[in-house]
Amino acid sequence: MWARIEEEAVFSSSEDQIRASQASVTAAGPSIVPRRIFSHESFSRLRSISTAQVWHRRIAEGLFSVLFPSDCRICGEPLLNISRLPVCLDCLASIHPIRGKLCSICGERVLSSYAQSDDDGLRRCPVCRRVERPFGRAAAYGSYDGGLRELIHLLKFNGVRPAANVLGRMLAEAITALESSFDEAGLFDAGSIAVVPVPLFKAKRRQRRFNQSELIARAALKFYPARGRFQLVPDLLVRTRDTHSQIGLTSHQRRANLRGAFAVSRDAKAEIKGREVLLVDDVYTTGTTATECARVLRRAGASRVWVATVARTLKLASNYAEFRPEEAEVDAREAV
Repeated sequence: MWARIEEEAVFSSSEDQIRASQASVTAAGPSIVPRRIFSHESFSRLRSISTAQVWHRRIAEGLFSVLFPSDCRICGEPLLNISRLPVCLDCLASIHPIRGKLCSICGERVLSSYAQSDDDGLRRCPVCRRVERPFGRAAAYGSYDGGLRELIHLLKFNGVRPAANVLGRMLAEAITALESSFDEAGLFDAGSIAVVPVPLFKAKRRQRRFNQSELIARAALKFYPARGRFQLVPDLLVRTRDTHSQIGLTSHQRRANLRGAFAVSRDAKAEIKGREVLLVDDVYTTGTTATECARVLRRAGASRVWVATVARTLKLASNYAEFRPEEAEVDAREAV
């Protein structure tokens, strides 16, 4: 007889195992986190060992908190685990994948009135019903709020680079959600897909000393089982001018702010022509950045573009009360 005991884990930046919920998700494919199966004998042996390990861990945690006092950068509680990432296990465990019914194209939350699938089997939000996006599909791991937002901010604005490993594992889950699209297009048989991080303007990159989208993309490809099918091309897309913050801008102002801000580098024009591209970013907010980058890539000759992000901003139910189809159609057409 065998007892099936499933363990699910993600890893901190120091490759320590940490507990985390990996519930099934509409927007994500199967978890790439390994599961282990133990026999009764190995389970009994594990229990006898675990008691001693618990005491050793408690002693180590106590010494660590005394010798290296530090607080979690998200909740402020004292850190008890030794890790290069200053975030406690509970905060990491509180980050969950997106749940619920989502648009099959852009990944937006779809309410009951739009929850039915179309004739082609895809579920579309109001905007995606009216216009064709310049990208095939967009997928994100989690909602841009709570601990996930703080973790992204630790990387972007505080320079905590070890956060990129945890975010990279989440991005790998988002890429997994796109696998069905890759298979439909026969891409895994045709050759590698170009992975293109959304670029920073050169002045901002010098100031920050890294591009968070590139760091997360590199980490994601390490965790992705079929990473040989992808090729990271970090310098394919460039940001030609600095842009203002998108916070507080209307949809029209967002598009005007980003218009002409991206271009395919001269050296990469031959490389992109006729190729499939996976565009990667940390956050999908309104989709303006992803739309503009995908439009530029398609104009440069990319045959198709997919979008994968760690997080995305989801609409609340109250947002749909103010939804006007005719305005959404105009906005989306201008964006494309």
